[in-house]
Amino acid sequence: MTVLPDGLPLAAEFPDATREQWCHLVEGVLRKSGTHDAVGADAEHALATALQDGVSVRPLYTAQDAPGDAGYPGFAPFVRGARAEGSAASGWDVRPRHTHPDPRRTNEAVLADLENGAASVWLTVGSSGIPVHALPQALDGVYLDLAPVVLDAGADFEPAARALLRLYADRQVPARAALGNLGADPLGLVARTGQDTDLAAHLSAATGLAQLVHRDHPGVRTFTVDALPYHEAGGSTAEELGCSLAAAVAYLRELTAAGLTAEAACAQLEFRYAATADQFLTIAKLRAARRLWARVAQVCGADAAGAQRQHAVTSPVMMSGRDPWVNMLRTTVASLAAGVGGADAVTVLPFDHALGLPDDFARRIARNTSTILLEESHLARVIDPAGGSWYVERLTDDVARAAWAWFQEIERAGGLAKALASGLVRDRLAATWERRSRDLARRKEPITGVSEFPNLAEQPVTREPAPDPVGGGLPRVRRDEAYEALRARSDAALAADGTRPRVFLAALGPAAAHTARASFAANLFQAGGIEAVHQPASVDAESVAEAFAASGARIACICSSDALYAEQAAAVAERLKAAGALRVHLAGRPGELRETYEQAGVDAFVFAGCDAVEVLSSALDTMGVTR
Repeated sequence: MTVLPDGLPLAAEFPDATREQWCHLVEGVLRKSGTHDAVGADAEHALATALQDGVSVRPLYTAQDAPGDAGYPGFAPFVRGARAEGSAASGWDVRPRHTHPDPRRTNEAVLADLENGAASVWLTVGSSGIPVHALPQALDGVYLDLAPVVLDAGADFEPAARALLRLYADRQVPARAALGNLGADPLGLVARTGQDTDLAAHLSAATGLAQLVHRDHPGVRTFTVDALPYHEAGGSTAEELGCSLAAAVAYLRELTAAGLTAEAACAQLEFRYAATADQFLTIAKLRAARRLWARVAQVCGADAAGAQRQHAVTSPVMMSGRDPWVNMLRTTVASLAAGVGGADAVTVLPFDHALGLPDDFARRIARNTSTILLEESHLARVIDPAGGSWYVERLTDDVARAAWAWFQEIERAGGLAKALASGLVRDRLAATWERRSRDLARRKEPITGVSEFPNLAEQPVTREPAPDPVGGGLPRVRRDEAYEALRARSDAALAADGTRPRVFLAALGPAAAHTARASFAANLFQAGGIEAVHQPASVDAESVAEAFAASGARIACICSSDALYAEQAAAVAERLKAAGALRVHLAGRPGELRETYEQAGVDAFVFAGCDAVEVLSSALDTMGVTR
């Protein structure tokens, strides 16, 4: 800050701006833009962005927006971190995931990860991973007192857990030096499979394991409160947190009923959350999760045990199968947010996750993402770097309140088990995903490489198929699924006919008049696997029929300015229909001339915010491309 000779800062010469002054300036901008006539607080609200769960992001935050005191890192309510030192000492736990069913290849990957920066091992065991009996082979050469082993065994969690405990003994690892998590999550299994007939038996088995490790293995946790089933079913941030909180409370009840103290029961739980490319929402999610769990611990009389142990995993929902290289950007932002948000362990999914089992290159990139953030960007050297941001603090508070409300609704329904059985959770998550799907279809939530800037000439990336995941319960969704279905139809047409479906871009007038809308239309149609033919560069009513016939397309899209539309669009549409165009689109909103254009033969209008999935699906149907 610049300081004047008398010691006063330069800013002291200027009066503080008020929120009212800022709103007044906003009003002027909105009026000039012709987008809004709001005044006062309404002008600020006009610039707010609505998120899920009734949360909105304002355009301006000041000290007046900050909620109550968030405390200090390492102290209740643990919003600012579970440990006073944060991750400054050693960074977060870099935890690669291993899902290959071959124990030999899994062992090679595990050792490569641990030798190159990983700190722990996350193993999928059972029907979706390595066999339980092969656990010793998969962990051959691993120092079990240095590298925590986290199991994900689904219904096989008890035999897998006992196999790991035996392995500790066989390798002569002192019981108090053993590190890891047995991965029991009976309610998560119900969410995944839809089957609750074995729930009581699984809860009893998990509780028995918890009593054992509490007595003999203090460095091992029994339960993983996995929120991924709810995230992968399309749940919102608050719904993911609320479901995880309900599951954790159910486990607390089981453990304390079995004789563990509330403090000991809390120590048996680790929470797993999804980290998305919405970095601020992910940061707020992790901070809110710690605050919520601290409140539960407080109510249970275990304030000191309220420091939630968090494992963040980059979101499977955001991963795309097309142009998978973009996933590296998504996972980088997500892992950054997880680290800044205070996650204790971070798993970066390989960029080819949506395609099958990752290759060595994908695994290395995933592992090194955290390494670069830690060792080159030094993200962990600052404790709670988001702390004090009025925006982040308010967002944390808003997310926490929305999640707590959903948690209370689940509890009123009798707990998570009954909420799953009754369909309450499924229906709520499905409604949330339906709303989000509409935004995806309208490209309000763009997907780079899929719904925006797709590359039809990209060479497909193929991978060895991954084992089928456990299913039958909550669905697993991906953001790109609607567009993937469209692209698959295009691929099938290419394989059968040697060419993709095509759309002829009938550009009117000079480049300055049609380039913007022609580019928009090409981008939109390519998102559905429809190749855009823009040749010649410009047409008119006299030349459009010949150009359309030469293009090999069966549908067309007229592209130009509103002024040229008024002069030429109707005549061009008539000529396209006469030339055999099965469907004619017009790029842009029709305005008052809609009826004129439709009478001339325009079948649909494409514009920013239109339902792109519906437009593309109808176009493929019109061209006879099978579903």
